[in-house]
Amino acid sequence: MKLSTRGQYGVRALVQLSYNYEKGPLSLREISEIEGISYQYLEQIFLDLKKHYLVKSLRGAKGGYVLAKPPNNITVGDIIKVVEGPIAPVSCVDNSENNDCDRSSICAPRNVWKELRDRITEVLDEFTLEDLVSDSSNEKSGGDYNE
Repeated sequence: MKLSTRGQYGVRALVQLSYNYEKGPLSLREISEIEGISYQYLEQIFLDLKKHYLVKSLRGAKGGYVLAKPPNNITVGDIIKVVEGPIAPVSCVDNSENNDCDRSSICAPRNVWKELRDRITEVLDEFTLEDLVSDSSNEKSGGDYNE
């Protein structure tokens, strides 16, 4: 199972906004240049992030994007769910109303898929943007995560 580039880029872009939290907005151009991500692709991703209140846009000469909530209140799972959709290894366990699998009551591996979904969700929801920024700062300064 792999995350798409949408998920990866969405997280990377919001990490950049976290570095800049309370310092002012960043433009999509700046994020695009810092992260090496297509500007047009970021525009598409940020439409969803804005629609789901993870980012806010600020207009004007010094405009751009800021996080809509503090970095410690946004998890990696929040971002992935917005840009990727439901977290599920197979569609029959995606918690949507459209998973009309007529085999769900007799599907032997269904419990495995549910457990996998739950564990993936647990890990993604465990890490906040603040955690990622902190981990990155430790890495840059030579800090050891395992200390």
